[in-house]
Amino acid sequence: MHTVLIILGGFVLLALCLLAGRSFGGPGAAPLILAIKVFLPLWLVGAGINMYIGVAQAGYSVAEEFPIFLGIYAVPAAVAGLLWWRLAKG
Repeated sequence: MHTVLIILGGFVLLALCLLAGRSFGGPGAAPLILAIKVFLPLWLVGAGINMYIGVAQAGYSVAEEFPIFLGIYAVPAAVAGLLWWRLAKG
């Protein structure tokens, strides 16, 4: 359940980045693409912090936590990548 909540947090962060891109960048695809470019490293850091907490506080090993880290990062990042592709395409 914790993993699902963290992934949902990634989608919330993506939505906030897209909203900020639209608000500050104006119309068109370029501000949204920039927002996605900002989201990807931010989410990498967020997923890394979640992994650190899992290792340092919850007592999991890095080997146990790394596949979860990949899943947590990959799901919102894949959606962001698809959005980027769609925006750049048309």
